[in-house]
Amino acid sequence: MAEASAQLDRALGGPWLLTGHDGRLTAYVHVEGAVLRWTESAPGGRRWTGADVLPAKDIERLTVVQGQNRYAHLLGRRVRPRADGWTNVDIMYATQYQTARPMTQWRSLGNPFKEIDKAVETGVPAAAVTSDGALHVCVPTGPGGVALRREDKRGRWEAWAQLQVSGVTDGPAPAATSSGLVEVLVPTRTAALQLRQPEPGGAFVRGYDAAVPPLPGSVTALETAPGRLTYYLTDARGGGVVAVRAGSWPVPLGGNPGDGRIAAVRTTVDGFDCTVLAVRGADGTVNLGVCATEGEQSGFWWTGTGMSCTGDPALAADGYGRAVVAVLGTDGSLSVARQEDGQGLTLGDWSRV
Repeated sequence: MAEASAQLDRALGGPWLLTGHDGRLTAYVHVEGAVLRWTESAPGGRRWTGADVLPAKDIERLTVVQGQNRYAHLLGRRVRPRADGWTNVDIMYATQYQTARPMTQWRSLGNPFKEIDKAVETGVPAAAVTSDGALHVCVPTGPGGVALRREDKRGRWEAWAQLQVSGVTDGPAPAATSSGLVEVLVPTRTAALQLRQPEPGGAFVRGYDAAVPPLPGSVTALETAPGRLTYYLTDARGGGVVAVRAGSWPVPLGGNPGDGRIAAVRTTVDGFDCTVLAVRGADGTVNLGVCATEGEQSGFWWTGTGMSCTGDPALAADGYGRAVVAVLGTDGSLSVARQEDGQGLTLGDWSRV
């Protein structure tokens, strides 16, 4: 545990918090050469096992995603030096099929470009998993574009393809709906552009454009109604958090977010279906926001937790449907706080994992 704490002081990314089929939570943190993993001993309990050390050699940047099948997909950008002074860059992935079980070996998805000078400009992967388990991986490319590689219905990987979008300023944000469709929100200097599938497995077409430029790395998506996604992002112009949903005007939510990613989860508060957001505020502490799901215009309430953290907070619903927040504390610890019974959104004490 002492060794894990020392590594957390130099964490490269995370935490990510996922709920398995058995209701247990798993937390992941990316450190140099490895991914550290902690697992709840029982759903909703206070005891955790770990840290397990999962190898991630040469993985420079990492993300962890999950679909309805509850598999954990780890994706990263691998960088290896070449004898000629250039570097080889490829996109890697590994999968954990069951809670607390070993993950697969890392496998390469290659690179959208064969030319070494273009390949090195390929950015950090983001991914979504469809309801049938197909993984869709997006990467930003040097010329301001986005490349996609995805599994087909039989689980075979298709070739890399360039999406019909330009002027991209940051990594894309793909997300899947329960109806089997994938959308990608793409940030530009002046707007957030949506690409969507008209049918499962179909080609991507342009959808709506929201005139809100996302702060790099801030976007997250949440299915807030069957087949409908709401995107939460930080307005790069300094306007706080904004909710973006197809067919509706962007809704300013206020808050005082820092420069990180917004986390989102649905849970029950006072008997109502609510959406909870977590951000690292500009003061370095975790702030929570809550509203009735898709009811942002009727009111959105922020509250500070006083918990200082490094990096971005993570949110998940535990095996009992309660919201759980995970953070890397400034003291080099992984800590969690869990929703408790009470009026409004009430968090229990922070506990060190």
